[in-house]
Amino acid sequence: MHRLRFPSWLPLDPYIAALLGTVLLAALLPASGAAATAANGASTGAVALLFFLYGTRLSTREAMEGLKHWRLHLTVLLCTFMVFPLLGLAAHGLVPFLLTPQLYHGLLFLCLLPSTIQSSIAFTSIARGNVAAAICAGSFSSLIGIIVTPLLVAGLLGQDAGGFSADSVLRIVLQLLVPFLAGQLLRRWVGDFVRRNKKILGYVDRGSILLVVYAAFSEGMTQGIWHQVTPVQLVILLGVEAVLLGAMLTLTSYGARKLGFGREDRITIIFCGSKKSLASGLPMAAVLFGAQASLLVLPLMLFHQMQLMVCAVLAKRWQKSAPSSHSSLSGGLPAASGPLLGASAGTAAPDPVAR
Repeated sequence: MHRLRFPSWLPLDPYIAALLGTVLLAALLPASGAAATAANGASTGAVALLFFLYGTRLSTREAMEGLKHWRLHLTVLLCTFMVFPLLGLAAHGLVPFLLTPQLYHGLLFLCLLPSTIQSSIAFTSIARGNVAAAICAGSFSSLIGIIVTPLLVAGLLGQDAGGFSADSVLRIVLQLLVPFLAGQLLRRWVGDFVRRNKKILGYVDRGSILLVVYAAFSEGMTQGIWHQVTPVQLVILLGVEAVLLGAMLTLTSYGARKLGFGREDRITIIFCGSKKSLASGLPMAAVLFGAQASLLVLPLMLFHQMQLMVCAVLAKRWQKSAPSSHSSLSGGLPAASGPLLGASAGTAAPDPVAR
């Protein structure tokens, strides 16, 4: 697993800069015609490769062991596929005063997606949480989301899901689930190679997402839909998503503590239960929404950047405050002193784990 690096003077991961650069490239030089067809085909293959690699990295033994920790996984799944959608539905009250119908649909779609795998594991590791549980929780969420997310989209977005059908679910399964299962089946033969070359393959992971982002935003440019969003609307959307992320961080923290989870498990629940997957969301949106996907994934793009920046701050603070021996699952976390959700660097922020 490659480390996420954030400069001390700016909580911005180089990968986030690459994402923003990809969006800018798509705005200036969008793929069209034959180039767009090639880009879409390449992005489909890249996502399939990404989930194949996920499959090769998940130990079957770890997955079976993880099933024993069912309370943690059930908590993460409830946060991901029940609490998040409920908050998304509640945000409908912001239409049309703060959010346009299309941006709201994108926000609701964001709330229906599975949790992340890679970044949840990385942040859990940095904060000295239960890494094994994070691996299983992220993987279980992504696999279940392949079926649950399209069903939730059909039920909650209805006709706005575009061409949703059984064929759409089949295409998502073929693009995400089948490569993952293939990775699991071939892990015995390719697992060592993947472990030896994890740094290089980490670039493959990130490059796959960049390619999908370029294809999606290029299609949006050629469809001429970006004139529908104003800078003011983008600022309002960022504010709404900041509230959403803050609410989920708080709910996962208090909920995990009330349920009696120890320090390491609480960290895992917070990072896995409060985040959404860009890797799963972009290809799902392309299948479910077609040409409108580029605008509808805009809330996901912004939320992805925000969750990485905020969780990076939290992970580093909790790493510093972790007890010298962090194998115990019963300890608490002292208060963090870093910024959270826009607080200034000199302002003490509440620690959502400690309370």
